[in-house]
Amino acid sequence: MNGVSILWESRELFLQGALDTLTLVLGCLVLSLPLSILGAVLMNESGPSLKRALRELFDFLRCVPFLLLAYVIYYGLPELGVRLPPWWAGLVSLTLYNAAYLVEIFRAAFNGIDRDNIEAAQAFGFSRLQTYRRVILPQAVITAAPLIGNQTITAMRDSAFLMIITVQELTFTANFVSANHFSPFAPFAMAVGLYWLMSVSIEWVVGRMGIIRRSRYG
Repeated sequence: MNGVSILWESRELFLQGALDTLTLVLGCLVLSLPLSILGAVLMNESGPSLKRALRELFDFLRCVPFLLLAYVIYYGLPELGVRLPPWWAGLVSLTLYNAAYLVEIFRAAFNGIDRDNIEAAQAFGFSRLQTYRRVILPQAVITAAPLIGNQTITAMRDSAFLMIITVQELTFTANFVSANHFSPFAPFAMAVGLYWLMSVSIEWVVGRMGIIRRSRYG
């Protein structure tokens, strides 16, 4: 059976693998974005002791290789009485790892907001929470969109490591098809093409957000 026939026969598996990868990345974003925004706010607004503790925590998560973090969560936590299914262990690993990077992205975006906008909000009587919600956060999200997009693509690439803990995402699917059909090239070439397509789609969304930023904030 040639490569094209293998890919056509396995098309549903690849589509399901791509969907599982997108679901993982979307779940990671849904969880990591609010966590990282909260972490960035605490880094800016908390006292020295809490700020130092948070900095050490985020630095630690960024220094740990992602694959090792996934191993610890999937294989290590059961020794503490916490056993997660592979998909949830993968999602938790992706969320923690990417939130540690997104915190710094949002903190830099918060600090880059024009002070005049913040002072104007204070002059109108906005509370600190209202200032974040209505002035700082909307601008920060648009400004940080390219970096958030890059981090999303990184999360999608990192999700390929989760096949090691039997998460059935796109790379797992390519490996499964390759092993069953004894074809090392075509299944992984298909996976590469699907990863590229998903990355280009993310870049397009980021580009649209850049247009919105220029139209609103110049």
